[in-house]
Amino acid sequence: MTMELQLETNAHITWCPGCTNAQLLVAFREALTELVLGGTVAKENVVAVAGIGCHGKITDYLQMNTYTSLHGRVVPALEGIKLGNPALTVIGFEGDGDAYAEGIAHLIHAARRNNDINLFVHNNMVFALTASQATPTSPKGFKGRSSAPEGNVEEPLDPLLLMLAAGATFVARTYVGDIARTKEVMKAAIAHKGFSFVDIIQPCITFLDTRDSYRSRITWVEAPAADFPGALRLMAPTGDTVPCGVFYQVQRPTLDEMLS
Repeated sequence: MTMELQLETNAHITWCPGCTNAQLLVAFREALTELVLGGTVAKENVVAVAGIGCHGKITDYLQMNTYTSLHGRVVPALEGIKLGNPALTVIGFEGDGDAYAEGIAHLIHAARRNNDINLFVHNNMVFALTASQATPTSPKGFKGRSSAPEGNVEEPLDPLLLMLAAGATFVARTYVGDIARTKEVMKAAIAHKGFSFVDIIQPCITFLDTRDSYRSRITWVEAPAADFPGALRLMAPTGDTVPCGVFYQVQRPTLDEMLS
């Protein structure tokens, strides 16, 4: 690559030292750089939206068009921006608490409508900014500040199955520890026309450090399926594995196309 895209800002990074959000930031910067320099998108036509939580700091570190939304409201902000100017490429960053608790209704209906938007969920399975409460993806038995001393009694939500059932046309999962593959999944999501959903395993090193567990369990699928049974087979773990990659991708009319 002979050119560089300036995406860094002068903002001081305030994530915990070693926070895996920094790896996600690097993956996104690399993905957007390659897409812009490759002519797929124009930087001035890209808008990034973030919510409230540790993940929400990411827009402070991106030299581009950004918008900060409210708790659970990243998706409607993305929808409004896209409907206001369909020529824009809109990308949302949202935590698992933001996306799967406070904002889950917005998430489901955006998938159903097939809005041409991209959502990257920083899934660390804990409300980290408020110092360790259980989210819908927290493991059963997790002892956070809202579930101690007995531990979380609820079964975790599977967001991939939810998005398949809701009608998302691009469904993927990646592991933030693999920056190169995360970058490629992000690029594929942004290039897809329709609702792109990527659940990103992003361990919280302070309140729920799952890095050692995931390192040995991650596997990667080669190519997405274009039907539900195929996607379910790709997503199904073998033993204790955690499959990652693009599981499902199809094309159907987007909301802005149907409204035009």
